[in-house]
Amino acid sequence: MSSPRVNLAVSTGLNDITERFRQAPKEYDAILLASFGGPEGQDDVIPFLRNVTRGRGIPDERLEEVSHHYRAFGGISPINQQNRDLKASIEAELAARGIELPVLWGNRNWDPYIAPVLQDAYDAGHRRILMLTTSAYTCYSSCRQYREDIGIALNETGLDGKLEVDKVRAYFDHPGFIEPFVEGTAEGLAKVRAELAAAGTPDAPVRVLFATHSIPTRDAEAAGASAEEPREFEGNSAYVAQHLANARAIMAAVAPELEWDLVYQSRSGAPHIPWLEPDINDHLEELAGQGLKGAVIVPLGFVSDHMEVAWDLDTEALETCRNLGIAATRVPTPGTHGKFVSGLVDLICERTVEQHIPDRPHVTELGPWYDVLPANCSENFRGAKPVIAENGSTVGTGHEAYPVSGATK
Repeated sequence: MSSPRVNLAVSTGLNDITERFRQAPKEYDAILLASFGGPEGQDDVIPFLRNVTRGRGIPDERLEEVSHHYRAFGGISPINQQNRDLKASIEAELAARGIELPVLWGNRNWDPYIAPVLQDAYDAGHRRILMLTTSAYTCYSSCRQYREDIGIALNETGLDGKLEVDKVRAYFDHPGFIEPFVEGTAEGLAKVRAELAAAGTPDAPVRVLFATHSIPTRDAEAAGASAEEPREFEGNSAYVAQHLANARAIMAAVAPELEWDLVYQSRSGAPHIPWLEPDINDHLEELAGQGLKGAVIVPLGFVSDHMEVAWDLDTEALETCRNLGIAATRVPTPGTHGKFVSGLVDLICERTVEQHIPDRPHVTELGPWYDVLPANCSENFRGAKPVIAENGSTVGTGHEAYPVSGATK
C-alpha cells in the first residue's frame, strides 16, 4: 500500500519571544546524545528502577511490583538499542554532509552514565559539547532534568569551568519530528478504514488518539512557567499546549474532518496525587460506549518505541481495543526515520559556525523554542540543582553567565 500524500505547513518565521534567549553559533567539538536509559537484562531491572526513583524512599518490594513490563520483555528495555541505532544514524548523516563531529552517548539512569561520558570526553580533548536529548517537549522531566543532569555531572567530575555544554532547542514542533507522525497517521487511518471496510462497516466512526506520557498536574502547570515567560499556555501548561498544537498541525495535514483527542499514559506514583488525564484506556472505554469502531493511536510524546510504547500502548491499549471491538493500529514513532535524523542534524547545524543553518523551522506558533531557558522554567519542586543552558546560570559556561548575545535582530 502506497503512503497517502499529505502536506504539512512549515514556518521559518522567527518568534520574538523566544529570540530573546537564542544563542549565537559556536564551534562545538562533539555532540552528546542524552537519553533516559533502561535495563538490559533481568538482573538490571531493580538496580535501574532504584536509579529512576532515587531519593523517594521506595522499597525494592514496591519496585518489584512495578517491574512487570520489563520482566515481560526479558528485563530488556528496547531504548538502549534504539539509541545505539539513532547514534549510528546521526553519525551517518553527519558524515554524508561532511561534518566531522563525534557523537557521544550518555544516559540518565543506566550505563553509559552521563558523568563518565563527560569525563571521557574531556580526557579525549573535547572542550565544547552540544547536547541533543531524546525528549522533544517542555516539562521538568523532559527538559530541565537533562540540564540538571549535566550540571550535576560537571560538578561531580570537577569539570565545571573546564567543559562547556549547551543544549539544542526543544524540537517538539520541528518538521523532522512531526513529518514521520504525519506519514504514520495517514497510513494508520488507511489501515483502520480498510479493516472496517473488510468487516462490512466502511462508514463506522474512526478517531485519532494522540498519546503522551502523563505527568503530575503540578509539574504540568510549571512546564514553561517563568517570570520571564510572557505567554499564557493552553491548558495552563507549555507541555499540554505543545502537544495540542502538534496534534492540530498533524490533523490539518492528514484529515481535518476527523475528531481527535489528546490522551495520557504511563501514570505512576501515589494515587492521591493528580496527574494529567484522560488515561488512554479509560478514554477508549468511554468512546466505545459512544459507538467508536476504529482508532488510530499516535504516540506523539515519544521519540522511539521504548517501553512506554511497547508495553503501555502495544500491550495494554491495543488489548483494550481488542476487548472493546475497536479496530486499532499504533503509529510508529520517529525512531531512525530519515526525516527525523536529518532534522536532528539540522538542529545541530542551527548552532554551529561552519555548517550554520539560519532557518529555524517549526510547525506551530509556539516555536521555535528557546535555546537558553528563561530562569526557573519548569521548576524542580524537590529543590534547585545546578543547571546548564538557563538564563543567568554560570554552570557549563566557563563561569560566565549564559549569554543572550546570540539574539538576532
